[in-house]
Amino acid sequence: MASVHESLYFNPMMTNGVVHANVFGIKDWVTPYKISVLVLLDEMTISKRMTLLERRRLNKLILPLQQGPDLTLRHFLKTVEECSAETAFAVKLRLHMMVVGELKDMESFFDTLPNPFSDAESEASKTSVVGLFMRHMLLAYNKLSFSQVYKLYTALQRYYDDCLGSQPGPPTAPPVDADMELSEMELTSTEDGAEGKMDKEEPDAGPMQYSELDEAPRRCPLSQKQAEYFLARQAYLLKNDENKALKPAALQEELNNMLKFNPDFAEAHYLSYLNSMRVQDVFISTHSLLHYFDRLILTGGDGKSNGDEGYGRSLRYAALNLAALHCRFGHYQQAELALQEAIRIAQESNDHVCLQHCLSWLYTLEQMKGSDSSVLTEDSVKMAAHFGLPYLASLGIQSLVQQGATGGKAANMLMDALKDTDILHWKHSLSELIDISLAQTTSIWRMYGKSTMALQCAQVLLNMNSLEQVDFGVQQNNTEAFAVVLCHLAELHAEQGLFGASSEILKHLKERFPPHTQHAKLWMLCDLKIQFERAMNDGKYHLAEPHVAAIAALDQMEGLYRKGLVMKAQNQTTDAYRVLQRLQLLCEKTKCTEMIIRVMLTTAELHWESSGFSTALPLLLQALVLARQHHLQALASETILHLAFSQLMLGVPEQALNILHEAMEPILAHGALLDKGRALLLVAKCQMASSFLISPPRLEQAVQTLDEAAAYFSRMGCKDRLRDTHYLQARLHHALGHTAQRNECALLFRMVDQELPPARANLANRL
Repeated sequence: MASVHESLYFNPMMTNGVVHANVFGIKDWVTPYKISVLVLLDEMTISKRMTLLERRRLNKLILPLQQGPDLTLRHFLKTVEECSAETAFAVKLRLHMMVVGELKDMESFFDTLPNPFSDAESEASKTSVVGLFMRHMLLAYNKLSFSQVYKLYTALQRYYDDCLGSQPGPPTAPPVDADMELSEMELTSTEDGAEGKMDKEEPDAGPMQYSELDEAPRRCPLSQKQAEYFLARQAYLLKNDENKALKPAALQEELNNMLKFNPDFAEAHYLSYLNSMRVQDVFISTHSLLHYFDRLILTGGDGKSNGDEGYGRSLRYAALNLAALHCRFGHYQQAELALQEAIRIAQESNDHVCLQHCLSWLYTLEQMKGSDSSVLTEDSVKMAAHFGLPYLASLGIQSLVQQGATGGKAANMLMDALKDTDILHWKHSLSELIDISLAQTTSIWRMYGKSTMALQCAQVLLNMNSLEQVDFGVQQNNTEAFAVVLCHLAELHAEQGLFGASSEILKHLKERFPPHTQHAKLWMLCDLKIQFERAMNDGKYHLAEPHVAAIAALDQMEGLYRKGLVMKAQNQTTDAYRVLQRLQLLCEKTKCTEMIIRVMLTTAELHWESSGFSTALPLLLQALVLARQHHLQALASETILHLAFSQLMLGVPEQALNILHEAMEPILAHGALLDKGRALLLVAKCQMASSFLISPPRLEQAVQTLDEAAAYFSRMGCKDRLRDTHYLQARLHHALGHTAQRNECALLFRMVDQELPPARANLANRL
């Protein structure tokens, strides 16, 4: 299921998608790159030949070009050319004329640039983004002295020549220090004193691969607006589309360079904290989180320690975020101490919102520790509804649903609760929680054995209108909920023998969630489980064994379970029994009912190995009771198959047929192809056994049943089971006197048998 507690993280860095970076100390200035942007804007204003489609494409680039990092001229022109080749050529030509001319050409450009505050007929109105940018650049340019203007012109020449080759022009000025040149071109004059000065050592940013418009190496420090845009973009991408954000190492390097210029830039520390969480770095994430709140307190103003603003609020949320950090890494004792501190400070300041966040994390912490937190969760939902906090109330209800699903609640009760939360989500436009709700519904139906309903819920999420692009060209389909649903789809397709479609889904998952992202372990585990099942179904146990260690690294219980399966298949009965008993003790501690039932079924199969069919019956009956109590239809049907096989081997095939009818309908409706084939193969065995005792005509029914089972096994590519089916078909046709059909089935058996390892001696003692 999609983890509910992932949505509880408080992100003080963003408010309505805006990053607050008011403490950044570097002011804005005119650069050669920004002159190129001004030329583009002026060309868009005066051009009459630009088509509507080209104008729309360029309009989408305005904000990223203005607030993004400085690009090289080559990359800038390439970006514009992708939207309008004619406009890119015009911009290049105007820059060329400015560079090969004289200083007065650049001055003339700024003189003729439309002023959005004075030109009433200008398309760049004073309230638009373009108008404010032009006004800002004009003010910055007008405050430059003549020597500063000359240095700007020579910098423009170098900017042009570095990209498009040396062109004839005025003699280049002697090289000057980069920091000196930038400080002289700041918005403030040199007489303003030391205000706004930077460190003397400019960090070596080096070439970095940026996504989309950020692919050029950074040549100068970021201005305030560029820093705000960069932080807002990366924080948004980390939340909604981690694949498009910078790689962890590249982003950390950029943040370190930013902090060299201003170590008190609090928001950069917070983004460093988020970035370190991606790679599970405990030290750096804790270090950055504490530094964020330290800097926030230092620049938080004169707020009282127990007030709603100032460092009192920062202290409360610092402790809360620290508790969330320790929960993420499984440090439950440290998380509890930090949470108690946050609760104490919030109570002293009478901050009900912070207390509700603390209560949400309190029941989440208890749930992660394996304790019963239903009472705390219900109290949290009531209090959140009382204080008008729909987000926290919905999270609490979803957490209750998740606990109810694992605790054996009926599906109708859970679906009614999710329906009520969906109404709340749509009312308050909580799109993130809508996705989590649909992912949870998919997981619940899958757990209950209703694969058809799970498939429909997954398709609903994949076709949501909220998955359209919302900001930065990002779609809200790169979250954990989306990954969970795609993994379910991959497994559902694999269960139906559609391995090609399953591979395509996994390929899409690998592209959308690369290995370095935090949700990549979902598809990694899904892919390993599918490969393991295929190897086991083919009878190639030596190929399945290497996957066990990889699965155990991602999920301990799944790894132990599959280790027991491989040992059982390799006739290591004693070792397999020890592993399964160890796994059962672990499952009882964590209250994982599904795995407990699977362990019981596998243990019963170990009893079959020594012909202990009667000793397996109490274990199977106990598993059936558990499955029915928790409404696990798929596991209940699987248990009935095991009971029927035990009765068949005990010599009561009629009783086996009677209980098989109870399981056939759900298996044929929602089961995997392998389960359908196994069920039909067992029915055929029971029909063959009972026909010799009571009703010989049942042999004809067994022929049809075996044909259906062979079709299912063939679609799954399960050659091991197909070998058994062809053998029974040959024996059955021989008993009926069908010589041609017998020879055909015998030939098929021989062909499959030659591809597989020798069959085990106790082959008859398996379902």
